[in-house]
Amino acid sequence: MVKLAIFASGAGSNAAKIIEHFARDKAVMINLIVSNKKEAGVLGIAAAAHIDTLLINRNSFYETKDCVNELKWRGINFIVLAGFLWKIPETLIEAYPNRIINIHPALLPNYGGKGMYGNFVHEAVIAAGEKESGITIHYVDAHYDEGDIIFQAKCSIEPTDTPSSLATKIHALEHAHFPGVIENLLKKLA
Repeated sequence: MVKLAIFASGAGSNAAKIIEHFARDKAVMINLIVSNKKEAGVLGIAAAAHIDTLLINRNSFYETKDCVNELKWRGINFIVLAGFLWKIPETLIEAYPNRIINIHPALLPNYGGKGMYGNFVHEAVIAAGEKESGITIHYVDAHYDEGDIIFQAKCSIEPTDTPSSLATKIHALEHAHFPGVIENLLKKLA
């Protein structure tokens, strides 16, 4: 059985879709939700789904192996970042090589990097006059949004689109594709 940890910092809509997708899957267990914000909506989603949570602080996350040790103790063997805003430390990447993935709300390699998340991405894409945007699911490495690309899906940008309307299109792509891409990756690991 694959034991999955989801890291999230916000409302948790992608985490909710992933939990829903794997709810009846006997080969995959969402074993832990990790967050860096005690007020994150994802923690309520975890509670409703009876999934354990781990609240982390910056110093411990970057300066100790506490998080890695906790994940290993729980038997976690795959990590999904679903709106988690902190850079992943080397200790975690080394402990889970090619077993940490992230979803980014743009077509990488463009519009990625430090500070490029949420509406900041959508504002930049629209300001640049792009005709399309989308999502990128990628492996996590030591740099923001530079890991190998696993999957991309696109949507068009209309002249009337705003960062908010583009965000709605991007969320629809995330919810439609992220759980299935995770499932396909996990099948390859089995």
